[in-house]
Amino acid sequence: MTETGFEKAPARDRRRFPGVSSRAYEHPADRSALVALRKLSGFDTVFRALSGLLPERSLRLLFLSDSVRVGEAQFPHLYAMLRDACYILDLEKVPQMYVQQDPKPNAMCIGLDEPIIVVTTGLVELLDEEEMRAVVGHEVGHALSGHSVYRTILLFLTNLALKVAWIPLGNVAIMAIVTALREWFRKSELSADRAGLLVGQDLQASMRGLMKIAGGNHLHEMNVDAFLAQAEEYESSGDLRDSVLKIMNMLPRTHPFTTVRAAELKKWSESRDHQRIMDGHYPRRDEDKDTSVTDSFRQSAAHYADSVRTSKDPLMKLVGDIAGGAGDLGGRLRDKFTGAGSGTGTGAGPAAEGKGGATEQG
Repeated sequence: MTETGFEKAPARDRRRFPGVSSRAYEHPADRSALVALRKLSGFDTVFRALSGLLPERSLRLLFLSDSVRVGEAQFPHLYAMLRDACYILDLEKVPQMYVQQDPKPNAMCIGLDEPIIVVTTGLVELLDEEEMRAVVGHEVGHALSGHSVYRTILLFLTNLALKVAWIPLGNVAIMAIVTALREWFRKSELSADRAGLLVGQDLQASMRGLMKIAGGNHLHEMNVDAFLAQAEEYESSGDLRDSVLKIMNMLPRTHPFTTVRAAELKKWSESRDHQRIMDGHYPRRDEDKDTSVTDSFRQSAAHYADSVRTSKDPLMKLVGDIAGGAGDLGGRLRDKFTGAGSGTGTGAGPAAEGKGGATEQG
């Protein structure tokens, strides 16, 4: 480990995952958010309508005419990474990839019939080869999971919402779906980060890339351990008011906060699930048709229950206490926001004593 917290890049003899299913790396919150999205009132109608109306051919022509298509003659190093990522994740058809002039570091995978990967010049100039490899793997993971369809609809509806903002009811209906799509997409980014790690197989490169996206090309001024400590502080510090502010800050975003992504990815890299994949034990694509929807629901529910149980966020801790029978929700929310202890004032009577004398936990 160097003084900046980074190790040397590993040997480039990387594992391949023939026939791997996207279920191998998909975050449980990704799957459950997508299920919730599909159940949203009006979503099926909008999805069917937009699937036939979205100008995908126009989108492809736009990138073809105003961006640089990656291939053997243009950005060949990116093309090699793209083909390598598709080989590792066993994606048979290599998606088209474009470099778009934009100083803001960004990448996306869009398209209804066939995915298109777009990276900006800002991202290409910011990241080194191994960091970029993780990003390309991230986008190929989106393609393998079929995320590009919903991402395309999100982009279209976001633009539409801006155009019809003057129509109160119309905008409310659209924004309900946009908000649900954003919630799903934030979770899908966690899945794609895992795919990027499976392709790059270099956790330090993934960490560096996320740090650069957050703080620019100043690695000599940054430290991975200190960066991850920010995620710990973000999750555990403050009170219920801070928890609400976190939610409000997150709602307009399409991506999770960068420190949170880094912490989530590091946690997964150390998990048994990740090790089993690296050992060659993973769900196969040809088994997807036999996958139990009930099992998926159960896994998602177990994930959320565990998240609530282990979370250090004040609101999640309160939810866990309520679920465990630790007190009255309304009273405890009031006490949290007003700073009153659960053992003082009104609300600390026989009912509280009947629960074993539970007191406020700081």
